[in-house]
Amino acid sequence: MKNILYAITHSLYSGRARSYLIKNQIPFEERSTGHESYKAEVLPLAQLPTIPTLVTAEGKVIRDGAAIIEHFESMNGGANQPLGPRQRVLSALFDVLGTDGLLRPAMHYRWNFPDDNLEFIRFHFVYSQRDLPDRDEKTEAMMNRMRHAAQFFGVTDATAPLVESLYLDYLLALNAHFATYPYLLGWRPCVGDFGLLGPMYAHLARDPHPARLMQQRAVRVYRWVERMNRADQDVPEFFNAETDYLPDDQVPETLLRVLQCLAEDFVPETRAAATTINAWLKAHSPEPGSPAVGRVVHTIGAAEFSVRGTTLSGLAQPHRFYLLQRVQAIYESLTAAEQASVERMLLACGMEDILALKLDRRIGRTDNLEVWL
Repeated sequence: MKNILYAITHSLYSGRARSYLIKNQIPFEERSTGHESYKAEVLPLAQLPTIPTLVTAEGKVIRDGAAIIEHFESMNGGANQPLGPRQRVLSALFDVLGTDGLLRPAMHYRWNFPDDNLEFIRFHFVYSQRDLPDRDEKTEAMMNRMRHAAQFFGVTDATAPLVESLYLDYLLALNAHFATYPYLLGWRPCVGDFGLLGPMYAHLARDPHPARLMQQRAVRVYRWVERMNRADQDVPEFFNAETDYLPDDQVPETLLRVLQCLAEDFVPETRAAATTINAWLKAHSPEPGSPAVGRVVHTIGAAEFSVRGTTLSGLAQPHRFYLLQRVQAIYESLTAAEQASVERMLLACGMEDILALKLDRRIGRTDNLEVWL
């Protein structure tokens, strides 16, 4: 039996897991969630109808890209985890930034440019489902729900110029970094590369409008997206390529500039989300073991925050803090000297607050579900 990845081509989170399997040369077969085996055999064990979901060669069902990567990292000795304390923290942080911190531009550039994107997107939504009589009707209903997703993350007519300005600043900074190194931390991908790839592949490098922007303004980022979907190192433009992470726990200034760009909205949004979720926790006191993801998110509400004088309102999502717990756990495991080094690094890029931004209740994972502890 082989590993089976249930995913769809245009899914943000699927790209993260798919790339990990490719880069680590883990054999797998990819199936759409429209495959008859998904609802009948996989979904009852996956708990939620989210993707990606993996059925391992041994028959174990794993829902969510973070859990899929964690499963294989536990088996391969952390092959995609750098050893230095600063690099370890940044790898985990970029995983959060990619899977949760770039949802706003990902949704905006997919759904708010229908003249360029709509037919491309519709094709993928249609053919991710089985050919049943109601397929077209289901497709339109699904797409209509997703069209509103950008608004959940704070994209409106008033905020769209800010969203685009922030994204372009980040895109150009990332392009400058990839002029020197093919991956975030040097010459091989880390967990953070896979997390960052999620929005950068499925939405921002494939949908026609943002793909054209990336190809014209940030060709090195586009090459990284291609590179992350190949099993080999794929660095022919680097004539003196090495093979490992940067030595001595180095973090390039170019990468700190990328973090500085992302911090502009990620930090104030995370701070506001923590306040909103903690108020909800105080008011509702969810039972230990009850879901911290899924429908419960919409009962928590939105968090307001300001960036460059513009007010945004985004859905406050506990899952961001579930991922941030990993960053904070790495930091807390370090020696005092190592912690001080990490603090200086994060201060230099405006990310220092993420070490202390926590919920009043921790989130764990039981039977494929993120739950309140």
